[in-house]
Amino acid sequence: MTSETELIPAPNSIAQALPGGGVGYVLDAGTEVDAGPGTERVAQWLRATVGAATGLPLRPHTDSGSRIMLRIDPRDAEGPEAYGLVVDGYLIQLRGADEAGLFYAAQTFRQLLGPDAFRRAPVTPKRRWEVPAVSIGDAPRFRWRGLMLDVARHFMPKDGVLRQLDLMAAHKLNVLHFHLTDDQGWRIEIRRYPKLTETGSWRVRTKFGHRASPLWEDKPHGGFYTQDDIREIVAYAAERHITVVPEIDVPGHSQAAIAAYPELGNTDVIDTTALSVWDSWGISPNVLAPTDNTLRFYEGVFEEVLELFPSEFVHVGGDECRKDQWRQSPAAQARIAELGLADEDALQSWFVGHFDSWLSARGRRLIGWDEIIEGGLAKGAAVSSWRGYAGGVAAARAGHDVVMCPEQYVYLDHRQAAGEEEPVPIGFVRTLEDVYRFEPVPAQLTGDEARHVLGTQANVWTEVMEDQGRVDYQTYPRLSAFAEVAWSDLPAPAERDFAGFERRMSAHYRRLDALGVGYRPPAGPLPWQQRPGVLGRPIEGAPPNR
Repeated sequence: MTSETELIPAPNSIAQALPGGGVGYVLDAGTEVDAGPGTERVAQWLRATVGAATGLPLRPHTDSGSRIMLRIDPRDAEGPEAYGLVVDGYLIQLRGADEAGLFYAAQTFRQLLGPDAFRRAPVTPKRRWEVPAVSIGDAPRFRWRGLMLDVARHFMPKDGVLRQLDLMAAHKLNVLHFHLTDDQGWRIEIRRYPKLTETGSWRVRTKFGHRASPLWEDKPHGGFYTQDDIREIVAYAAERHITVVPEIDVPGHSQAAIAAYPELGNTDVIDTTALSVWDSWGISPNVLAPTDNTLRFYEGVFEEVLELFPSEFVHVGGDECRKDQWRQSPAAQARIAELGLADEDALQSWFVGHFDSWLSARGRRLIGWDEIIEGGLAKGAAVSSWRGYAGGVAAARAGHDVVMCPEQYVYLDHRQAAGEEEPVPIGFVRTLEDVYRFEPVPAQLTGDEARHVLGTQANVWTEVMEDQGRVDYQTYPRLSAFAEVAWSDLPAPAERDFAGFERRMSAHYRRLDALGVGYRPPAGPLPWQQRPGVLGRPIEGAPPNR
């Protein structure tokens, strides 16, 4: 096999399609695309990406014998998103069980063409592109293969989000968990509540480094997506078979919303009119008041969110809700008594449960961080298990669906090495190998319980990622390893061939180079990737396995 067959994520099966292997097919200006019924969008993607990179027209098929054949046939594959790819001396065949599977076949085909196929324009006057003779059969392990992108702490302009969607598609990831609101910023236009973006989308300054750092970036930071921006992002993602799941945080992580509309806060405890969008990191004590006014306000928010996002799931946060203000609030205590609740944890459960019912009535499903288990899990809710495995195990055993994203394994803001040159060191050391050996399904689950694990997700929190370069550095190459964990049928973690993965990464780094990704090099950060003197929060030792 050649370096072009060093594929990531690894397919279920790959074999030589011709005796002796070698070149199976040569693309040139005469190569045409034979697009069968339902394959037109994949054909369009091939022309727009592979055609642009190679300079080949890839015209619709007429009578030429030189062709790339695209077909959708559920009988040819192993279930949703599965595909087959055959390159022999006569034809390139891409077949999918559905359009998504065919799209992933096209992504694999792009890898077979070599790193230059990932550029946006030809770099050499190459007129012939050789494709190795291979036969590939492939299907994903999980239906949820996600990336959580936090644009609330540091705003990412729309073009950066579209770029991330392209990078996700290249790795066969299919869910963008879009973290749009938090204490430090509100990033989505809600037309009935204009102050959410007029006031809530920017802050006057930003803590630089960990919250204990003495450094500040003393300039305003902000930005938001208009509703048309959101429609564009969702449509662009759909063309790449990526579902965008929005997150609107309630009842904690809401200071930006309270700064815009002070009546949303606990006005009987503090002067909410004095609050501004938070300029530091951590967990704000300023949380939503559990009032009917707050519920009606957020129902209005979610009505507009549902119009923009057709996803099955809507994420409501539910994490790290400090309850000190509720304990001090006569209104919150009266609500606890009125509802006959045990305590403030049960009040949070009631709050989340209200939106579970509200979303269910509109044909959607609520998902939240694993704190929503506290006080009782809402009936139809799914759980993003971030505080280790425990929340996911408890939810699955109770019959709830789970997305596994434990902090100590797949939080990509955590540092990648122990060296002093590692920029803004946060959390545990999580190397490329650590991510590669992550197992999303907890061993203690039975077979029936394990079926509630929808899949897995890597999380990119951007408190200390102030720009695209920092996001690239923290995310790659570890997201490449994560993508293989989410897609491929790998053995148990200790038995995985990490040396083989590293060998395949040597080819994949060249693809990332062609895509312009500022990843962390295997030898460590480049000088301009470092942040000398910027305080982080390193945690020593191995992370707890819980």
